[in-house]
Formats: sequence, structure tokens, C-alpha cells
Amino acid sequence: MPRSLGVTSLRILGAVREGISYGLDIVAHTGLPSGTVYPTLGRLKRSGYLKARWEDQRVADREGRPRRRYYELTPDGTQALVEGTNRMAQLAADLGAAATSGTG
Repeated sequence: MPRSLGVTSLRILGAVREGISYGLDIVAHTGLPSGTVYPTLGRLKRSGYLKARWEDQRVADREGRPRRRYYELTPDGTQALVEGTNRMAQLAADLGAAATSGTG
């Protein structure tokens, strides 16, 4: 059984689902530090939740910047995002119920 994804991974997958597809934009969109985003992107890619492609060098040269690596959700990544989001929603509901009942 695959390991459950944490909040950081889910935020990154969610950003990619929203069309935020390269590293620095993911950093800006999520507010996560680059030292967290880039290693997590690598893990998500190795786990099969993301696929990546490098843009054409000519495009980057024309815009005067380094090449960008673009990420896209795979079907497994979409499923992991849905399952993880559902798990987080259930956790939040459980915590809310415990807080209002005075237990926990």
C-alpha cells in the first residue's frame, strides 16, 4: 500500500492540478520554500504522481532565462490528490467534532 501523502505533497499536487506547472511558480503559489518544493517534486515524480518535461532551450534563450522543467499530474497523482484531500477533510472534521464535544 502506498504511503499517505502529507500536506506539503498535497499542496504541490494541488498547485500542479491548478495549472501551476514549474518549480518557481509552485514555490510562489504555495508559499513553501524552494528547499521543500524541489525535493518533494522529485519524490512525487519518482513515485509516479507527476511526470516532467524540459522546455525547449530555444524558448528559454529567446526569453533570456534558464530552461524550465514543467510538471503534469499523472492519473495516479490525480487519484492520490483526491484520496489525500478526502483524508485531510475527514481529519479536519474529526478534529472539529472532538473540539466541540470537549474530548481530545
